[in-house]
Amino acid sequence: MKKLMSGNEAIARGIYEASVQVASAYPGTPSTEILENLSHYPDTYSEWAPNEKVAAEVAFGAAVAGVRSVCIMKHVGVNVAADPIFTSSYLGVNAGFVIVSADDPGMHSSQNEQDNRHYARAAKLPMFEPADSQDCIDMMKEAYLISEEYDCPVFFRTTTRICHSKSLVSEGAKQEVPYKPYSRNAGKYVAVPAVAAARRPLIEERMQKLEEYSNHSTFNKIEFNDKKIGVISSGVAMQYAREVFPAGTSYLQLGFTYPLPKKLIRQFASEVETIYIVEELDPFLEEQIRAMDIKVVGKDKIPAMFELNPSILRHALSDEGFADAVIETAETKIQAVPRPPVLCPGCPHRGFFYAASKLENTVIAGDIGCYTLAASDPLLAMDTCICMGGGFTVAMGMAKAFEAAGITDKKVFGVMGDSTFFHSGITGAIEIIYNGGNVIPVVLDNRTTGMTGQQDNPGTGYSVTNDPAEKISIPAILQAIGFQEILKPNPLNLSAVEKALNLALESEVPTAIVWESPCRLIKREEFAPIQCAVDRDLCTSCRVCLDVGCPSIYFVEDQAYIDDTLCVGCTVCKQTCVFDAIKIKKMEE
Repeated sequence: MKKLMSGNEAIARGIYEASVQVASAYPGTPSTEILENLSHYPDTYSEWAPNEKVAAEVAFGAAVAGVRSVCIMKHVGVNVAADPIFTSSYLGVNAGFVIVSADDPGMHSSQNEQDNRHYARAAKLPMFEPADSQDCIDMMKEAYLISEEYDCPVFFRTTTRICHSKSLVSEGAKQEVPYKPYSRNAGKYVAVPAVAAARRPLIEERMQKLEEYSNHSTFNKIEFNDKKIGVISSGVAMQYAREVFPAGTSYLQLGFTYPLPKKLIRQFASEVETIYIVEELDPFLEEQIRAMDIKVVGKDKIPAMFELNPSILRHALSDEGFADAVIETAETKIQAVPRPPVLCPGCPHRGFFYAASKLENTVIAGDIGCYTLAASDPLLAMDTCICMGGGFTVAMGMAKAFEAAGITDKKVFGVMGDSTFFHSGITGAIEIIYNGGNVIPVVLDNRTTGMTGQQDNPGTGYSVTNDPAEKISIPAILQAIGFQEILKPNPLNLSAVEKALNLALESEVPTAIVWESPCRLIKREEFAPIQCAVDRDLCTSCRVCLDVGCPSIYFVEDQAYIDDTLCVGCTVCKQTCVFDAIKIKKMEE
């Protein structure tokens, strides 16, 4: 019986069927749901790691010790994990080890759209690219066989559209995979230069063997039709190609994409007249195939930026004379009302950013998380954002730059969330103390990993399976590092927020601020059953309440109105109203 599964659900199913026993991941769209689904399968240890580097190292350690393992992350997470990933390619494995990279063409929830296929090539790792949910299951099981046969980690690259789209799958039984006994082997697993140098030639031998495998892989398949037009593609781009190219087109669908099946590609090229290469983002396939002296049509027609779809592909090929290339579509005159992303009603981050936006001569270096939304109107309370953990370290660089320029009246705040602090913020906090930075580190502790859907982290007290776990204290870590004053005001109390900011600015000792208040979307938390409402007789239409940026507040007939379907009673707006026009009311039972 077939089931409808998203790619992420199917990847989890494939991991389970492959009898993987250790799975480590860091949440990040579009990969998050893989571990969330995997945590429900029996006999697989699943964990949220503090960051992707830790996840890769835990999974590699498990593979060396003798059980199949997987690490899972979004594409930018591979940047964090690159150090152990590259070296694990040199060392090889004992049991199977797979690295899942979920790329995000179009940057739906990411700061870049890097094409992680280049990582497989740079690290000299075999790579699979599924084109639908069934591929996710089948390729995952094959990836472990390849890992063990060729003694290497395997790169499993997927994309947002595959991760979140659903298609029919057939489930299989869980494989019986025996434990592979561990035996000490320093000549294989201790990556000193002499060991790495000795193993370097083995990688080239492995890649040659893997290319031969690629030429015969069932996941690389030719479909010949009339041979006038041939398409080479992989992943979801193949689905788009099949919708756009005319009937009779021949296809070479690649599922095992590194190393490329050069013999198969030459065979295909020798039998079709014109070859089109359809791929999202970089010309990864195209450059290698052109280097084989094969003429193709590719990025000279098809965009190298953003996510593809059938419409974009049709437009790109509209002058190629395909009967099916241009489809007439009706345009609608209705325009959707702009709805820019904003902090949720009752978000505990709002109070800090509202108060900080009023400060003069301050700079706020931000970080990756839902609090990045504070950079937008009306708060406009963030100056920079680059990557996980960069909130503290970029702040440090800015502070040192102002110091070098002789600017003494600017104060720099470095801001990040609790999950980000555990991910890569601790080293930045150490940097501030060790190198004497004129920086106030701020941790927005909402007791969850909010941006990716309320996953737990080392500071929440719960594991991925919702079991109690040791709760790591952020203030205690900051104190141990050397911050002599740790301020912990209620971020929903604007007076307390303003007082804390002023104390931190005036402090003569290293000072940090930790705002502790739970995200309103955490189901296990209990909140007071209150809401806010506007007394329209007292509202003067001053619009100050709009400055907090709460989506539950808007104007009706030129007066403030609070939507009781959105308001959660945080009272931040009430505290900004000098006319006492915003009142507290009990929620109806």
